Amino acid sequence: MTPTDAQRATAWQVQSLLLGYPDEPWFARLPLLRAATGTVPAPLAVPLDAFLDHVAATSPTDLAADYVATFDHRKRFSPYLTYFAYGDTRKRGMALLRFKHAYRAAGLELDDGELPDHLAVVLEFAATGDPATGLRLLGEHRAGLELIRLGLREAGSPWAHVLESVSATLPPLGRHEHEAIARLIAEGPPEEEVGLAPFAPPEHMPQPRGGPR
Repeated sequence: MTPTDAQRATAWQVQSLLLGYPDEPWFARLPLLRAATGTVPAPLAVPLDAFLDHVAATSPTDLAADYVATFDHRKRFSPYLTYFAYGDTRKRGMALLRFKHAYRAAGLELDDGELPDHLAVVLEFAATGDPATGLRLLGEHRAGLELIRLGLREAGSPWAHVLESVSATLPPLGRHEHEAIARLIAEGPPEEEVGLAPFAPPEHMPQPRGGPR
């Protein structure tokens, strides 16, 4: 069953929030997210329900520690999409600016605190900003997304379920995308250590002009 635009936007919003750090406000949203998950088709909902079941059976302290160990300490699971395409190179800095410009073109500004290619940020933008542009950005970085998903699944991480749901919102992989994924697995991201500060200051979740939602 192909999701409607509204169902896909709902799934993106849930995925975005679940990919955030599991602090007290994160846990407070869980009943709402569980309810929202029940409104989307099974390919999107079943993985999210599996993740939420894991959360319900895990202590907040253990879940937070697992989040940090997974996303903060392992580049293999980096939530920053441009890392997989460009590594820490100057080209990555320019790619980050393209994300920022896409958000501005949709009338959204970013708060300080997070880079604009963080998967949670991109999903939030796709859900509430410009769905067509959000879908394009996710598609342009599909190889990196799939690498994160495959890596999390191989590691037995519960966050693999969230990435499975993200993948289910996107078109089937084509031959060129399969080749890009295989190449990325074999070679890894490009290497050329440079400072990114001149190109991309830290940014956070998309916000409407004039203040937070």
